[in-house]
Amino acid sequence: MEVTTKGRQKLAGTVVLLGIASLLNDISSEMIAAVLPVFLLTLPGGTPLFLGLLEGTADSVASLLKLFSGPWSDRLSKRSGLIVVGYGLALITRPWIGLATAAWQVLVIRIADRIGKGLRTAPRDALIADVTAPDQRGRAFGFHRAMDHIGAVVGPLISAGFLWMLPGQYRLLFMLSLIPGICVILSLWFGLKEPVQHARDAKPAFTLSLKPFDNNFRLFLVSLLLFTLGNSSDLFLLAHAQRLGMPITLLPILWSVFHVAKSLGNFLLGPVVDRIGPRPMILMGWTVYGIIYLMFGLSTAVWQMWPLFLCYALFYAMTEPAEKTLVAALVPADRKGLAFGWFNFALGIATLPASVLFGWLYEAASPFMAFATGATLALLAAILLLFVNPRPASSHATIAAS
Repeated sequence: MEVTTKGRQKLAGTVVLLGIASLLNDISSEMIAAVLPVFLLTLPGGTPLFLGLLEGTADSVASLLKLFSGPWSDRLSKRSGLIVVGYGLALITRPWIGLATAAWQVLVIRIADRIGKGLRTAPRDALIADVTAPDQRGRAFGFHRAMDHIGAVVGPLISAGFLWMLPGQYRLLFMLSLIPGICVILSLWFGLKEPVQHARDAKPAFTLSLKPFDNNFRLFLVSLLLFTLGNSSDLFLLAHAQRLGMPITLLPILWSVFHVAKSLGNFLLGPVVDRIGPRPMILMGWTVYGIIYLMFGLSTAVWQMWPLFLCYALFYAMTEPAEKTLVAALVPADRKGLAFGWFNFALGIATLPASVLFGWLYEAASPFMAFATGATLALLAAILLLFVNPRPASSHATIAAS
């Protein structure tokens, strides 16, 4: 299966299949995510601060595994094994949220789910880079993220329709997330293939060191880490919308509209990354983030959530394909797994302090203080990124396959 646009090369079938898998997985995941904050706050021990602890801890665990799974996939003949196992683990653990009776149980289940994400993410990103020509990577990563966000559109719509027919039946909804998860495993098990060239490559030594990379990649990681310290879980935005008075039944709709904008934006702006380069797109995206976060902090009415969420989606569309394209451009061809491991590790390791800090400032100070802190860190990260000197993508070899 291939996707093409007139006048451009076809996307590799592997990229398309991984996009479909992400679509199905996000249907399963986002059926839960749209109502998880509300459900958690009904359980013993569930508070806004605990929500930040839950999301931060789960994502930090995933980030640690991403650091290991990336270089591990460099050593293996195929990256697909880790990808399938990672999706499978999420499949068998996620529905158990429907049986939770306390907030700490949701934390344990969420961590298990994120372990699966930690195993699959870096190998998957490296595989997409493996099978895509350097001048097409922005489009490939944009397509993959667009498919991911389409799943995040369908999931909340299913959630909204289900809760409209069966109000308050959160637990049954969580159990039904098993269905699209099974479809993910079947599609990957029977369809995922890798280029033969990767299996014949010399296996690099396993390492978690940054020594294989130059200062440009390391500085990019530092700027990314700084930005992520101000980028708390988006579930806080849903909680903020509810705090302003948005009905619970509209939260899944808002979440769905948000992901429609993210999906369309990734699909349209991914090719732009290939034309103007990834760093300018990241700089513009982080600037947009800072402005929108300040506006979230100043918001006082429910209606303001709709345009703010749409504008916030622009930040994702500008940065998601650009960041991964920049990673692939800055590193040697045989270390892409390690590089994406470090990239995802930097994103995840700062999530715990970022979410806990945001939750604490939101409760102890004010919503504006929480959002303004995130905006300030985004500005500082953008300044640091100005000193990264990206090399042209053509300087690194790639394996083109369909």
